[in-house]
Amino acid sequence: MKRPTIADVARRAGVSKGAVSYALNGQRGVSEATRQRILAIAAEIGFSPSSAARALSGATAKAVGLALCRPARILGIEPFFMELISGVEAELSARSYALTLQVVADQDAEIAVYRRWWAERRVDGVFVCDLRTDDRRVPALEELQLPAVVIGGPGHTGSLASVWSDEAAALAETVEYLVALGHRRIARVGGLPALLHTEIRSDAFTEVCGRLGLDESVTVWSDYTGEEGARATRRLLSSPNRPTAVIYDNDVMAIAGLSVAQEMGLQVPGDLSIVAWDDSPLCQLVHPPLTALGRDIPAYGAHAARQLLRVIAGEPTGELQDETAHLTPRGSTAPPRVR
Repeated sequence: MKRPTIADVARRAGVSKGAVSYALNGQRGVSEATRQRILAIAAEIGFSPSSAARALSGATAKAVGLALCRPARILGIEPFFMELISGVEAELSARSYALTLQVVADQDAEIAVYRRWWAERRVDGVFVCDLRTDDRRVPALEELQLPAVVIGGPGHTGSLASVWSDEAAALAETVEYLVALGHRRIARVGGLPALLHTEIRSDAFTEVCGRLGLDESVTVWSDYTGEEGARATRRLLSSPNRPTAVIYDNDVMAIAGLSVAQEMGLQVPGDLSIVAWDDSPLCQLVHPPLTALGRDIPAYGAHAARQLLRVIAGEPTGELQDETAHLTPRGSTAPPRVR
């Protein structure tokens, strides 16, 4: 069966191809009754204009893009991005917008995707994730004048709109909670060090540990996967002055760390307290359930989507500070056992 064409719609409606184009693109030139009849016929026979035709006519794509510079295997196991995308999708679908998702190898590939999407009018705007301190994507998007919202910050977003959460305040709350329990040797298994939110957490960890006199506290780096989280945990727990508490930058690494601690014969929370970032159902399914930093991530995605739709519509936007993650104590944290 051949793909329906604009000529097929025009023939069925008894109008010219120009009238069909006017109706489909929301332009003047046809009555409202004729427009509705043409739209009904187009839907009935399954006709939709090509991206090239939309570009020539100046019509909107009714789609936004998200290019992620993360290995696909990480995206498949990390609940954060799935919850973020679910919130974005919920908001977009209510406005009849689609989300175009593409995984890329590096920032050069990501910028090339933005240029192609915008040149072909495949999207009306994009989300930018995993912000860096000197992020080349920001000036590239400003030059393209492609509507965009950065999910991250604060700062380092140029003239682009953004949605961000206070990572430093959440980190400080966590360390202060562990110190109140009696912990003095606290370690952190961080995520990818090049990311701005990782840098913000690291600076906050250093600041609060210095303020509270925690001289033996340390951060080690990982990549958000369970495998690397487990390796980092083994190194920490094998050291002569092993920590009595570990904060993990995501839930997957925290669950891997719990498994390693139990494998090494340590009791959680008696010998080791564990805190996970980005609370998820996984944190409550393990034993003991994990103390975790949590916020409404689908709502975070929905707020980012609303910001982007406002940018696309030409409405005033700027930085939107979202909910700060708060700690939910569970069975994985307790006062340290006296040695």
